Amino acid sequence: MSNGTDTNFVRGALAPERQPPVVTTGIIGLMRTRLFNSPTNILLTLISAVVLWLLLVPTIRFLFIDAVWQGSDRTACLAENAGHPVGACWPFIQAKFTQLIYGFYPEDQRWRANLTFALAVLLLAPLLVPKIPHKALNAALFFIAFPFLAFFLLHGGGLDGFAFYWIAELFGAAWTPSLTRFWFDFSMTAAFVTMAMLWFGGGWPNGRRAALSSALTFAGIAVVIVALRLDQGGLPIVDTRQWGGLLVTLVVSVTGIVASMPVGIALALGRTSRIPLLRAFSVMFIEFWRGVPLITVLFFATYMLPLFLPGDFTIDALVRVLVGIALFAGAYNAEVIRGGLLAIPRGQREAANALGLSYWKTTGLIVLPQALRHVIPSLVNSFIALFKDTTLVLIVALFDLLGQLRATFADPVWATPTTLFTGFAFTGIIYWIGCFAMSRYSLFVERRLDPHRR
Repeated sequence: MSNGTDTNFVRGALAPERQPPVVTTGIIGLMRTRLFNSPTNILLTLISAVVLWLLLVPTIRFLFIDAVWQGSDRTACLAENAGHPVGACWPFIQAKFTQLIYGFYPEDQRWRANLTFALAVLLLAPLLVPKIPHKALNAALFFIAFPFLAFFLLHGGGLDGFAFYWIAELFGAAWTPSLTRFWFDFSMTAAFVTMAMLWFGGGWPNGRRAALSSALTFAGIAVVIVALRLDQGGLPIVDTRQWGGLLVTLVVSVTGIVASMPVGIALALGRTSRIPLLRAFSVMFIEFWRGVPLITVLFFATYMLPLFLPGDFTIDALVRVLVGIALFAGAYNAEVIRGGLLAIPRGQREAANALGLSYWKTTGLIVLPQALRHVIPSLVNSFIALFKDTTLVLIVALFDLLGQLRATFADPVWATPTTLFTGFAFTGIIYWIGCFAMSRYSLFVERRLDPHRR
């Protein structure tokens, strides 16, 4: 290399342009990497596109393009009056909307159902958002306080017809006047809540915080009693036979889902227990309920159970159905949860025993949380199945959403060729929204609890 005349390392012409990188993100990347990346995938993509076209186009035309949106009776949904092929008859849904939501619940008392819906959303929404604090208090309000409040709102009546009256009878307070018995019932409830707060709030050393929580609890109970006049007979009683529509669907499904979880956990722990008698009882209980169809359970709870009750003792038909569904779903949940318990290595329990933890602390703090995390997909699958199986209550004369819809078809004012399909499409959309919401939230919980993604 001399005087800069050596040009061995100097390019005399421009390098050719390189090909642009293949796009692997966005819609184009998705199509290139997953839909058209091989002859087989190309064929499957084309077949799927044709099937979707054949299904979606008629559905969209029926629900939106050819649908009738306004009208006061069946004439608006007839092809000769509309001037074109008629799709969905949405005026039928508008006319029957309140019946599909509330059933035959008295119109002047429907504010009670609306208030129950609103309180359920306000208490449930913070539980579903991880960043909102005070989950323990919120859970106590939703799972303990809300069921009692919902009972008095939807059913009506006062404390004299509730379990507190039986407690007063047990302690010899039946001879007292109504107001005195009410304060006796309230004091019993207050004492129970105080003990529970002090016990679960950290014991007597943390009594200051527990006392504040107890005071707020008593104040809330007093406000509810005064607002609903529970000491004066409460709100007008609405018999459960007047309930129907989406109200019954939500009551049955939510109660069944919530009540079946503790039943399933208890049975799963019992079946994996080392106590022979407890394990045998759990096995027989689970196998009995899993071997009986849900229809049989509903028939037995509705028509056969009253024959085994003593004297004049009666249980409401809806309550009998709720108990039967909770036990039936609890047996299935037990096997799902047992699978999660068996997936936990023995070393987890052995390490807890080495630290001196008791059986209940080991189970509640170490084993059970991990087991439930493993079986989230299976549990949500059971919840979705239970949400859809609520339609079976129609066979025991309880009109849920689908049953109420079938009852509306008997109205000759709306008898058209498309009314049937419109009603089923509407209820199908509601069921799909509920099932899809549970499915997506379960995926969110899975990702959040996945230790490998942290």
